[in-house]
Amino acid sequence: MTWRRFVAVVPQGASVPADSRDHLDATALAEDARLRFESLYERPPSWDVPQPQPAFVARHEAGEIRGTVLDAGCGTGENALYLAAQGRAVWGLDVALPAIGQARAKAAARGLPAGRFLLGDALRLEALGLTFDTIIDSGLVHALCDRERALYVPSLARALRPGGLYHVLCFSDEQPGDEGPRRVRRDEVRGAFAPGWRVRRIEPARFVTRIHPGGARAWCATIERAG
Repeated sequence: MTWRRFVAVVPQGASVPADSRDHLDATALAEDARLRFESLYERPPSWDVPQPQPAFVARHEAGEIRGTVLDAGCGTGENALYLAAQGRAVWGLDVALPAIGQARAKAAARGLPAGRFLLGDALRLEALGLTFDTIIDSGLVHALCDRERALYVPSLARALRPGGLYHVLCFSDEQPGDEGPRRVRRDEVRGAFAPGWRVRRIEPARFVTRIHPGGARAWCATIERAG
């Protein structure tokens, strides 16, 4: 089986133009992320649940997931597979090979397009050569460090069509304790998406996991890319 991976390679000793540095930084960060997340898939990780996240089901039922869809950081694919089963043209992208393998196997078993699950780098979405009307993010942004987040938001802008919607579900700062991913404040979401974006709303939600009865406290934000 052939897996598609999107990376940049620069010969040793070659000079790097200033406008390429972000791409190289993204590539290095993606390799770090690949090693980190592939190790977590040695056993089912806490976020890998056998259902779509209710927040995205609600967004779909409200008619806010439209057109072509990308699930950025799709994991083993439950959100993307739910949307595909509703008739959406959906692609899933993840940096972890075990996650993509499981997503493809699920898609094949359910009679859905398995080839739309791609191994790749969410910090360089333009490498897909595709643009989307909607991007969903189930727990990716809260797994990113500050350097990664600074590259992720412009990457989203390059992949999302003007007027397109980005729906993100992330752990909230109202979730007690410090186990698991970083907590995200409402004002952090607004600040990260200030220039070139319009925050439609940020609402309290629940993030279904294997270890949080009733779900972890989360924010679900809907953010529009300015035209």
